[in-house]
Order: sequence, then C-alpha cells, then structure tokens
Amino acid sequence: MSNHKDLQKLTAAGLLISLGIIYGDIGTSPLYVFKAIVGDRTISETLILGGVSLIFWTLTLQTTLKYVVITLRADNKGEGGIFSLFSLVRRRAKWLIVPAVIGGCALLADGIITPPITISSAIEGLQTSFPHLQTMPIVIAIIIFLFIIQQFGTSLVGKAFGPMMFIWFTMMGVLGITFIIQSPTIFKALNPYYALKLLTSHAPGAHPLVIIGAVFLCTTGAEALYSDLGHCGRKNIQISWIYVKTCLVLNYLGQSVWLLQHAGTKMDLNLNNPFYKIMPQWFLIYGIGIATVAAVIASQALISGSFTLIAEAVRLNLWPKVRINYPSEQKGQLYVPSVNWLLCAGCVGVVLLFKESARMEAAYGLSITVAMLMTTLLVANFLRRKKLPTYIVGIFLVVYLLIEGTFLTGNLVKFVNGGWFTLSVGLVLFTIMWAWHTARRIRNRYVKFIEIEDYFSILKELSDDETVPKYSSQLVYLTSANFNSEVESKIIYSILQKQPKRADVYWLVHVDVVDEPYKKEYEVDFLVPNKLIRIDFKLGFRVEQQINLLFRKVVEDLVKKGEVDITSTYKSLNRHKIVGDFRFVVIEKVLSRSHNLSFYESFIMAFYKILKKISLSEERGFGLDLSFVTVEKVPLMLAAPETVEIHRVN
Repeated sequence: MSNHKDLQKLTAAGLLISLGIIYGDIGTSPLYVFKAIVGDRTISETLILGGVSLIFWTLTLQTTLKYVVITLRADNKGEGGIFSLFSLVRRRAKWLIVPAVIGGCALLADGIITPPITISSAIEGLQTSFPHLQTMPIVIAIIIFLFIIQQFGTSLVGKAFGPMMFIWFTMMGVLGITFIIQSPTIFKALNPYYALKLLTSHAPGAHPLVIIGAVFLCTTGAEALYSDLGHCGRKNIQISWIYVKTCLVLNYLGQSVWLLQHAGTKMDLNLNNPFYKIMPQWFLIYGIGIATVAAVIASQALISGSFTLIAEAVRLNLWPKVRINYPSEQKGQLYVPSVNWLLCAGCVGVVLLFKESARMEAAYGLSITVAMLMTTLLVANFLRRKKLPTYIVGIFLVVYLLIEGTFLTGNLVKFVNGGWFTLSVGLVLFTIMWAWHTARRIRNRYVKFIEIEDYFSILKELSDDETVPKYSSQLVYLTSANFNSEVESKIIYSILQKQPKRADVYWLVHVDVVDEPYKKEYEVDFLVPNKLIRIDFKLGFRVEQQINLLFRKVVEDLVKKGEVDITSTYKSLNRHKIVGDFRFVVIEKVLSRSHNLSFYESFIMAFYKILKKISLSEERGFGLDLSFVTVEKVPLMLAAPETVEIHRVN
C-alpha cells in the first residue's frame, strides 16, 4: 500500500523502477522527434540548431518545471494521475469534473496511438539495412502479442523493465557523445536564441506552428511522471529524471551533429533515421533490438496506465462497470479485459490506417496536449487549495496555458493529416463518460428517500411473525442513502410489499468512495438491536470493491466481539450452532416513461440504457456471490405521481 511518507524515500530499487515504469514513453521520443521536425524539408543549420534548442527548452519548461518540480507535489496520499488529482480538488467546484473527464479521455486516446508509433519507429530501423522490408506485419504481430500477455500479469517481466531502460538510456547517451565529440560546438544549440531564430526565420516549409507541433512530441510522456507517482515516489522520479534528461539531450545533440553534416540535402528520414545513423554499423542490429524492447516497455507502461485509469473511473462513477481482474498480488497490477481488447483493436487499426510512423506523427500529440491543459487547470486549483498566493497561482496558470495553448495550436495544424483520429477517439470516450456520469445524476434526482425510523417497529414485527415464511436468516440490501436516518423507499417496498421478506436480521450496506486512494474503513450502526444493522464502508477510489468479502469480514469481527449472533434460529440448526444463511438483494431501477425530461436528458438516458446493457451488473460489479443474490427490478418513476390527473365520470 502506498504511504505518504514513501514520497520522501530514495532507493536504488525505486530509481530503477522509475526508469522502467515512468520514463518509457518520453524515453523513446528520440526515435521520431527529429524525423518530425525535419520532415521533407531541406536540412539547414537554422532548422537543426533551432530544433534541438526547442527540444531542450520544452523538456525544461514542460517536463522538468511543470511536472517534476510542481505537479508531483500534487499527490493524493502518495498517488498521482488526473483522477487522483480530481479527487483532491472536486469539493472546490463542481465544474472541475469537466477537465477531469476530458483529460482522462485524452490519456486513454493517447494509449491507442503510442504503442503503434513507438514500436513502428523501432522496427523501421531495420529498413536502414533492408530498405524493402515490410515492417507493418512485424509491428502488428508485436502489438497483438503484447496485448495477449496482459491477462497473465506483468509482475515477473516488470522486474526487468528498470535494468532494460537503464541500458536504453545509457546507450542513447553514449551514442550521442560519440557524435558530440566530433563537433563540441553543438552545445551552443542549447541557447534559446536559436529556438527564437527558427520560429521567426520564416524559412520555406518551416511554419512556426508546424515546428512547434513536431517539437511537442519530445514531451508527450510527461503525464506518465505524474500518473505513476504512487509506484515510485516523488524523490525517485525527480532524481532519475536528471539522468534521463541528460541522456535524452545528449542523444538529441548527437543526432543534430549528424544532420548538420548533411546540411543542404533533402532525404527520406524513414530510411535515414538520424537515431540509427549515429550508431556504428556493427552495433545497428543490437541497437534496433534494444530500441524494440524499449518501445514495448513504453507501450506496456501506457497500457497498464489505461487499466488503472478505467478502474478509477469506474469507482468514481465516471465509466460503466466493467470486469477488473487482478492477475498478481503486486500493488497496482490489474487487468481490464474489455479495455485491453479495445486498445488492441485500436492499435492494430492505427497501424493499418497510417502504415508507417511518419504518418502516425500527425495523429500523435494532439490528445496528450489536451490532457496536459486539463492537468494545468486541476493543478492550479490544487495550488489554491494549498493556499499559495494568488499571484503565484495566476503566473503558473498563465504561463502554462500559454505554452500548452501554443502546442495545441501547433498540433491542430496536423488535424487533417491524422489529428482527427485521436480527437475522434477522445470524443467517443468523453461521450461515454459524460453520459454515464450525467445519467446517474438524473436518476438520483428521482430516488425517493424516507425516514427509516418510521419502519423500525413494523420491521421488528415482521421478523418475529412466524405466519410469514422466512425469506432468509440474514437479509442484506445495498443502499445509496448517505445518512443512516434514511433509506430508499424501494427497499422498504421490497421488504414489506413486493414479497414480504421475513428475516432474523436486516442489514443495510452503504459504500462511500472517498478521496484517499487506499482507505479501508467501516462503521456499524445498530438501528434496531439484533434486527436492523447498517454498515458504512469508506473505500478509496483505488480499492477493489469486493463487498461480499468485506461484508463477511465485518460480520466475523462483530461475531467475535459478541455484538451480533448469526446462529440460525431454526430449532434443528440452532441446537448444533449452525450459522444462518445470508442473502443479498440488489434492486435494479428500471426507467419508466417520462414526460418531464428535456431532449438532452432524454438522449442521455437513452444512451445510458444502452451502456447499462453492455456493462457489468451491479451484483457482479460489487463482487457479490451470485448464488446468494436476488435481483429485483423496480420502476424508477421519472414523473412525479402528483402531476398525473384523471377524472371519474360515473
């Protein structure tokens, strides 16, 4: 379990894990960034020096300052990520749900484009030796294999991620140095003067927005630094970033030296990728192998992040309930089958649609820019929550809205050439999240709560009434009532009228998803001693909601303390101290016809109905043993009864 104090721990293992889990995406960017900057333009000194200068200052301002220095401090009990951040600040303003949902959808959309572009960029290195090699089948095979193994968990393979990425970054740094020593003056490119010169040069084919959009690719993995905070801790991420950034910059400088050696020419960088051109010929096959492993690790980290994101969204009621598996006991290891195969289909579709990494670059970056903008809005609210001076929060907001707004504009230029793809995926995901969230709010408007105290006596009488057949010894209802003085009218209707349900003890179970990620607490309220008991679970948004197991554990504790007696009251069984049976009743609210919803709300509810059919049922979502569950369908009245008028005519 993550502990807030873990953020201050610095360990060798933590540093290696940081390299393996967090820096995969941003660490593979040298495979394609210079390709995107140069494109089909003639190589010039202004383009190359300005390009590497922009890369350095983008990494410094966007990744180092915003994420490593500032955003990593916005932790939620040691956990990071856009939904963790939202859980911290959501009480400040209801509208913050919008940037949280948009950011989450953008990150999921990024999960569809990142594996294809990183793996394609690595495999295409083979074309430097085999120009006519068809790389697309190889890329698709690797992607399909990667998604197939997700169901088995990655804890064993994951232990090798850190050392492999250490080899990757070291290789990049060493390769960069071998070319830097040929032209040490290349370090002058770190001067921001060259970045400004490129953006104001108006060189043919070098439109500033196009260049900015290409340069942004060097920082697309920055969100992973924050999303995986809980796996490594702040100190480990911050220290390991120094090494990562050093190796990245050295490699970019080495590539720029090679490119300057070919100034004045125009070449196909797919066949002459500067990343591979700075490798000795004898090392090329090894370099491609290491690059492929690094690309797979980067993809794996993003896939795992997508699973975590969906699991959090489900528990925050922002996504339909889906099956979530836990293939290993390692913290954070989970597998979401539906998301896995959707991502797999999406990734294969990207490869088939764009065919090569150069074309994928147009689709890459747009969605992650949106996610970064949303994170900026949420972090600003976090800084306000921490009572930082208003002018500091204002400076942070203005600076990064300006920087990321510029990146967004630069990436929008690529909309027609491929940016439409990730935006379309993000829009579909947003529609699902927003419809699910909004529909639940609409439903909750019409759920009627009543004072449970008014039914204490009749529930006790029913429990003791032997003329009514016993339904179950222990009868358990899941309730959404936040206060123990209330209960849904449908629960009372189910017990007393739908079919009178006599039981020795009635239980009400309420689950409250709290802001702390791994909180596991419960409260017990004996509303009617030995007859009506309410249990309130307070579970973090990263805790698996296995209500069946949690409820059993609570009952065992209560029995040990002598607070309840669950021995069967049947004489034959009571004599032998046999435990009575338990039964859960899940009430499924079915939408009835309504005349008081707007067109927008009617559309939302219709879409929600479709999502409900394909999502996991309530009983499965809460991890209940289906052999002990009764599901009752009751109408959810969306039109208030008092608004209906009818007249008798005889």
